[in-house]
Amino acid sequence: MQETITGLSEEISNELVWLTPLLISAGKALLVLIVGWIISGWVSGMARRRINKTPQIDPTLGNFVASTIKWIILAIVLVAIMGIFGIEATSLVAILGAASLAVGLALQGTLSDLAAGVMLVIFRPYKLGQFVNIGGTSGTVKDLTLFTTELATGDNVQIIIPNGKAWGTVITNFSANPTRRVDLTFGIDYGDDINRAMEIILETARADGRVLSDPEPWVRVTNLGDSSVDITTRLWCSAPDYWDLKFALLKGVKEAFDKGGISIPYPHQVEVHKEA
Repeated sequence: MQETITGLSEEISNELVWLTPLLISAGKALLVLIVGWIISGWVSGMARRRINKTPQIDPTLGNFVASTIKWIILAIVLVAIMGIFGIEATSLVAILGAASLAVGLALQGTLSDLAAGVMLVIFRPYKLGQFVNIGGTSGTVKDLTLFTTELATGDNVQIIIPNGKAWGTVITNFSANPTRRVDLTFGIDYGDDINRAMEIILETARADGRVLSDPEPWVRVTNLGDSSVDITTRLWCSAPDYWDLKFALLKGVKEAFDKGGISIPYPHQVEVHKEA
């Protein structure tokens, strides 16, 4: 019995001798990971703030550089952790080289996003704060990192788009130019005075200070419909004023038409009864 207990004790001691260095290494690795994560966040945040404070540098570039710095520091942390467990950097490179094909196939989507992120920063089809449509998804650009683009919809829903998809699809930037054109069409009754209706539209447009005088407002009869004469107006404004101006003119022209005796036709249903 005594010999059994002694043997068991020696076995446990041997196991502890083997396990203790591993536990110590794991503790060191965890400490390095935590410290590295904190440092990467602090350094990348400081870089972002420094770059964004420089007027000559686009804020989009600041976010991208900050994201790049963070991932570089984390890669260095990973190498350090491997070193703690006795895996040398040269060995790590050899392993990665041997497994490059498998890693490339497994991470081809991620590497594509990374390459696309670099292209987006170089060519800058959109910047932070601009309203864009990327492959059918519209929103305001909130962030551009190494791998993804973040949008916020009009109702403040977060949308994350992989950079590979963003770069490989049609991008419509509604904020790229300082001005935009507002196109509105109003239908009036065939019995109404066309010239008076056009004057009312012009007067309403020119009364709004957001409408630019150059190019000057444009009003023409553009269609003779089944039940209405269609009058189209084209106005230019600053890009940020586009939606507010459009909604204001729709309301303003309708109210001006009511005061001026101009009617807007709408569908009617006529019932015909035949006597048996």
